Amino acid sequence: MSFDLFISSISKHISLTVEEKEFFTSLLKPKSLRNGEFLLREGDICKYESFVVRGCLKTYYQDENGFEHIIDFSIEDWWADDLYSFLTQTPSRSNIKAIEDTDILQIGKTDLALIYQTIPKFERFFRILFQNAFITQREQINLALSASAEERYLLFIKKKPYAEKRFSQKDIASYLGVTPQFLSTLKKKLGRVNVD
Repeated sequence: MSFDLFISSISKHISLTVEEKEFFTSLLKPKSLRNGEFLLREGDICKYESFVVRGCLKTYYQDENGFEHIIDFSIEDWWADDLYSFLTQTPSRSNIKAIEDTDILQIGKTDLALIYQTIPKFERFFRILFQNAFITQREQINLALSASAEERYLLFIKKKPYAEKRFSQKDIASYLGVTPQFLSTLKKKLGRVNVD
């Protein structure tokens, strides 16, 4: 598995020497998942930070009625994890599942601590990642509380223009907190609005 995308992603935030790149990549564990395979199941402890090289994962929790509530999608150049479970080493309340054949690179908590100690600038890189994850989550909560379903859908498509080609309508509806039927009606309405 190639490290090129990963190194390119890191280079947006910090500069690494050849030796630092080699040391860091030596700690990464490649893993491949088939469509439908789980990276993490509810009740398990999240032991790795996972960078998506190819494919797509969805992070969701399941309510007592068996309905999925999707928290996030992770595509190429994104990370997939349950950060709370990873940092506290407590059982996850989330599931992370491949919705395409997916290749990832993983780093465990012990190796991450080693990286921080050996190459301190990585603390900055992961601090930026964690900050961005927090901001995204806060924005999502604010939208869920204050925006209409139409506003949430339009913003989702604007931020993720690839979504309707890669995610099922059922998964998009789950992420937006609406039923697939409602989403279908909303899309037809917006289609009529766009035509006029």
